Amino acid sequence: MGQLMKRYVLAFLLFCTHWGSVLSMTRYSIPEEMKEGSVVANLAADLGLDVSVLATREVKLDIIHSKKYLDINKRTGELYILEKIDREYLCSTRTSAVCILKLDLIFEKPLRIFNIELEIMDINDHAPQFRRDRIELDVSESASPGERFTLANAVDSDVGSNTVKSYRLSDSEHFSIEIQTGSDGTKYVDLVLKKALDREEQAVHNLVLTAVDGGVPARSGTASIVVSVVDTNDNAPQFAHQVYSANITENSPIGTVVLKLNATDLDEGSNAEIMYSFTLYTSEKTQEMFTLNPNTGEIKVKDVIDFEEIKILEMHIQAKDKGQHPLSGQCTVMVYVEDVNDNHPEITVKSLRSRVKETVPVGTVIALVGVSDRDSGDNGKVDLSISEQLPFVLNKSSERDFELVVSESLDRETVPEYNIILTVTDRGTPPLSDNETITLELQDVNDNAPLFPKSFYTIPVMENNAPGSLLSSVTAFDPDFNENQYLVYFIVEREIVNTSMSMLFTINPENGDLYALKTFDYEREKEFLFHIEARDSGAPPLSSNVTVHIIILDQNDNTPLIVSPWRAHGSVVEEVIPRSTDKGHLIAKVIAIDSDSVQNSRVTYQFLPVPDATLFGLDQYNGEIRTMRMFSYRDPRHLRLVVIAKDNGDPSLSATVTIKLSTMEHVVKSFSETSEVPLEYDIFSDLNLYLLIGLGSVSFLLLMTILVTIVLKCQKPKPPKATPPCRNSVVSQRSSTVADSTLVSNDAYWYSLFLAETRKGKVVVRQPVPKSGGYIVSSIPRSTGLTETSESAASTLQASTTSSSST
Repeated sequence: MGQLMKRYVLAFLLFCTHWGSVLSMTRYSIPEEMKEGSVVANLAADLGLDVSVLATREVKLDIIHSKKYLDINKRTGELYILEKIDREYLCSTRTSAVCILKLDLIFEKPLRIFNIELEIMDINDHAPQFRRDRIELDVSESASPGERFTLANAVDSDVGSNTVKSYRLSDSEHFSIEIQTGSDGTKYVDLVLKKALDREEQAVHNLVLTAVDGGVPARSGTASIVVSVVDTNDNAPQFAHQVYSANITENSPIGTVVLKLNATDLDEGSNAEIMYSFTLYTSEKTQEMFTLNPNTGEIKVKDVIDFEEIKILEMHIQAKDKGQHPLSGQCTVMVYVEDVNDNHPEITVKSLRSRVKETVPVGTVIALVGVSDRDSGDNGKVDLSISEQLPFVLNKSSERDFELVVSESLDRETVPEYNIILTVTDRGTPPLSDNETITLELQDVNDNAPLFPKSFYTIPVMENNAPGSLLSSVTAFDPDFNENQYLVYFIVEREIVNTSMSMLFTINPENGDLYALKTFDYEREKEFLFHIEARDSGAPPLSSNVTVHIIILDQNDNTPLIVSPWRAHGSVVEEVIPRSTDKGHLIAKVIAIDSDSVQNSRVTYQFLPVPDATLFGLDQYNGEIRTMRMFSYRDPRHLRLVVIAKDNGDPSLSATVTIKLSTMEHVVKSFSETSEVPLEYDIFSDLNLYLLIGLGSVSFLLLMTILVTIVLKCQKPKPPKATPPCRNSVVSQRSSTVADSTLVSNDAYWYSLFLAETRKGKVVVRQPVPKSGGYIVSSIPRSTGLTETSESAASTLQASTTSSSST
């Protein structure tokens, strides 16, 4: 028997030794809100550990919570505060006054786990607060002293001695308060009637209720109570039990019946009809999760119930009758939630850089992500992945933490924003998963210069444009963003013949619209070449240039100018030709020039109006006027030719010249050897010159007409062949009629011609031709008044002839 007992003791000691190597428990207590960096305890000293091996054994602290509140100093073995601990936040869903934070201290090589419980002690950092600042009550004046009325209790987030401990009521001779303690230690207060009320004496009683906690120093909160005195029935509804309890599974379907209440009222009629409702003691969250049928008292599930969020629900139900002055009774319903496996894994973004520059280097950490699952076993083991092929990778930094790192170069102009979808999946059957989207915005860097669509712009501009007119829009594109994209345009200054481009053109610096500042003339300037620069507003700014070629287009704005035959302004050109002219003889050649170009400068000629088409022809391209045949006796001696020179513009412009053409049998050669003698406008005024020419022309034409008539009537041998036609003097150019004339070379022939013409009643006039030894003889009718002159000239001629004959 003794040997058997020794074996059992030895086995128990071995078991305890083995179990201690795997699991041990240590507990500490600290107040909440300790400063970051505060030392809680020296785990190495408390657990009997060697500080020098903490780092080599890969010690780590695993906190079973969503936040990492504490950490261990691997050099000293001290447990210190990493983040302030708020007990009310950490244990907000726990009904127990004890708040425990569980930690696992894990050692590797060999594996050893220490369970540490850290009790978070409450401090008095919250004051009591009433759910309603104003409480209104209706109290019948027939109410008996000692009647109780439910008041809204105060709530204090603190626990233990720091929560609500007592209530105080302002001085009143009719009312007092009575404090009750619930099953969880909560303090409730009822208003108790001390003295009967008289509505006629005082209809409203205003009271102040103060809640005081047990902290040091104590904190307090107040609410006003307004009691309206009314007269009602005297029996309140009563429940069979003061406390009801029920069990329900989490995630129960909506509409599931939890409990059906039943209250009785000894009154009759409307005073016995009961309405059920939640009292002010029931939290708003509980009211959101359950519905209460006001007529039947049936309680049903209204919303999803989660065991991990809340485990016990407490409802305070009131039964009130329908009397004129209703009375009520109260009960408490306790609902206990049963747990099932229904938790999805969760992703927590602990650190995030939502905006980075597009030039961020590869390897930069964008976010620190933590994963968790409140389930256990395989259901609590999770895997994290990126859903798409993106330039990012996940690096695991700890058991539950991952780093999101840039793996490739980024370019905002290609992808300005990334929506990174993280997927966490547990290893349960079936697996549950969750997603988290991280939005990363790339900030622009001025790494792109403005870009013009073309490297060379050719802009045609019609001459005579209006100053300030829009020529074209020269715009560039910059793929950068914000100020790096805002472009400013300006003309690169360049001088042309002491004229800068800014005096000829201007550009809108905001949109690149190019305007002309002056009117251009094609005949003076035909093109311009300059550069336009677009510069962004980045730091440093980037820019680019484009070449602009302005081509001035010709407009038909110049009238052809007739330069041949020469004529004074506004005068008529006069030409004299012999009637014996052959076919194809060049009468005149009209030459016009046009300052325009191409089509606008091409000049064609035509008659206006068209003369006898059989007599004259006009080459429409070179302006030559030639005879189409020889003159006949039917053709007039004086012709008027009007030639129009018209360019090829649209609309076309034109100029005209009038040629007054005179024909005669024989052209009298001018004393001058030149073909044309221009008028001397410098000697005479235009008016005097015209008068002299007119008088001389009339007299000369009359004389020549008489002489020609005499010559034609004479039947004498044909005179020597006339000299080739030549142009007359200035006086002959102004005349419209030329007399018949004959060139004679000896006095004997002159005398015989003189006698023959005299017999016909004509006067014969001769004019010596210099350097030829001959005369030009003209016959004029005697009626011209020149008879005496002709006769005297004839006598002189006869004497001269006789003398010459004798010689």
